[in-house]
Amino acid sequence: MSSNLKPALIPAPESYEQGEGIFHIQTTLRIGIPPSNSQRPGVAGLLADWLQRRTKNLRCEITDTEPDVQFQLESNDSPEAYRLEITPSGVLIAGSETGWVRGAAALTVLLGDEGWPVCKIQDAPRFRWRGMHLDVCRHFFPVRQVKRLIDLIALHRMNVFHWHLTDDQGWRLALDSIPQLAQISAWRDRDGERYGGYYTKEDVREILDYAEARKVLVVPEIEMPGHARAVLAAFPELSCAGGPFEVANTCGIFEDVYCAGKEKTFEFLEKVLAEVAQLFPGRFVHVGGDECPKTRWKECPDCQRRMKEQGLQNAEELQSWFITRAGKFLKALGKDIIGWDEILEGGIPPGAVVMSWRGVEGGVATAKMGHEAIMSPTGACYFDYKNSTEPEEPGNLGVIPLDAVYNYDPLTKDLDEDSKSKILGVQANIWTERIPTWKLLEYMILPRMCALSEVAWSQQEHKNWDCFQNRLEAHLIFIKQMGFTYRHPLRDHREFPL
Repeated sequence: MSSNLKPALIPAPESYEQGEGIFHIQTTLRIGIPPSNSQRPGVAGLLADWLQRRTKNLRCEITDTEPDVQFQLESNDSPEAYRLEITPSGVLIAGSETGWVRGAAALTVLLGDEGWPVCKIQDAPRFRWRGMHLDVCRHFFPVRQVKRLIDLIALHRMNVFHWHLTDDQGWRLALDSIPQLAQISAWRDRDGERYGGYYTKEDVREILDYAEARKVLVVPEIEMPGHARAVLAAFPELSCAGGPFEVANTCGIFEDVYCAGKEKTFEFLEKVLAEVAQLFPGRFVHVGGDECPKTRWKECPDCQRRMKEQGLQNAEELQSWFITRAGKFLKALGKDIIGWDEILEGGIPPGAVVMSWRGVEGGVATAKMGHEAIMSPTGACYFDYKNSTEPEEPGNLGVIPLDAVYNYDPLTKDLDEDSKSKILGVQANIWTERIPTWKLLEYMILPRMCALSEVAWSQQEHKNWDCFQNRLEAHLIFIKQMGFTYRHPLRDHREFPL
C-alpha cells in the first residue's frame, strides 16, 4: 500500500484503483433497494442513516428506480468481501448482504466535501474475528451508548462486540428465572449512593437487532468461576464460605468465588446459561475463567470432595473441570465457549476457544494444540491503558501508544502455517474501572481503534505506518463529523474529557 494513498480510508483496502473525477452529490442522494427480501430496505436505510449523520444537509431517498447507489449480489470466498465502484454518475456496492454493509461503511468513510472520488475497490478482511470488548460492570452505560460503540465497530469494518456483563462490581443482565440478579446484584454502594443498572431483555433485543443490521456479532460474557462477588451478594450459599457479601465497590481480585463442590452452584449457572443461550443467537458464550483465586477451594470440604470424586490432582484441574462442565452444558444448547487464557491451566476444555490476554503465549499454545484462539494481549489491545506517558493522561496501568497498536501482528513468528489458521483474529478490550463517562471512553479508544481495525482487516503487506498517519488526519475529521470524541495523537493533551 503506497504511503501516498489519497482517500482517507481506514482500514486500508486490499486493492484500490484511482480514477478521474468525482461523483458529485446533489441535494438528494437516491439509494437503491437491495435485491433481497431480507434487506428491504435494510442496508439502504443503514447507509442513509450513516451519510445523513455525517453530512447534516444531505437528504437520502430509498428507491427502486434510477438510484445513485446500487447494491448487487455477488459471491466471494469471504462473506464479508465487497466490491465498490464509484463513477462520475453513481456507485455500485457488490457482495453478499454482509459485504454490502462493509461496502456501505467504506463508502461512508470515503465521502469528501464534494462527493466521492472515482475509484474501484476490491476488498476482503484478513481475519474472521475483529472485535471490541466493553466492560459495563465497573461502570454502567445505557443502550444508546452501547449502540455508539456498535456503530464504531461497523464503520471500521470490524465484526464482534464482546459484552462483559458480569463481574464483582455488578451483574448487568436481568433474567426472568432469577430476579434477584437485577434487584440485588446490579447495584452497589458508591460514596454513600446506590449505583448500578442492568439491561432488560427488551434492551438486549434492541441491541441485538441494531448489531445484526450492522452485521456485528454480539458475544455475551458470563464470568465464572471467579469475579462472582455481585452474584454472591444475592446468593451467598453459592460460595465456599457462606458470606454474607456485598457487591464490590472497589476493584481487584476477590478470594470468594463460586464453590466448585456444590451442585447448587451448577443448578444456578445452568439456569443462567440456558436463558443467555436462548437470548443471544450467536455461536459463542464467553465464560471468563480469568483471575480465579483457589484459596477457598483448597480449604472447602465440598471442593476437596469434588476433586477426590473426579480424580483431580490440584485446584487448577478443578477449574478446568468446572469450565468443561459449563462448556458441555452450552454445547448441548448449540453454543461454543470462549475463555480467557487461564482456562489453559489444568487442561483446555474440549472445543473451547481461548482469548489470549496475558501476552501472546496462551494463544500460541492454544493454536499449536489445534484449538482456535483470539489474540488480545495487554501490550497492544488494552485500550483502558494510557495513550502516553504524560502525567495527566487518563488511563489504567501501562501505556499503549498508537504505533504499538498499529505495529502489532496477531500472527507471531513462532506459529507454523497450520497453527496460523487457528488464530481467528484480534480484539481490543476496554475495562472501565477508571472510565466513568462515555465521552472519556471514546477518547480512550479513538484513534487506537482505527489502528486496530487495520491490523484486523488489512493484509500485513498492505500496512504502512506513514500511510496510516497520512490517512488518519482526514479520518479524524470523519470521526468528528459523526459526533464521536477522540484523542488527537499529534497534539498536546492538557485537558481530558470526563
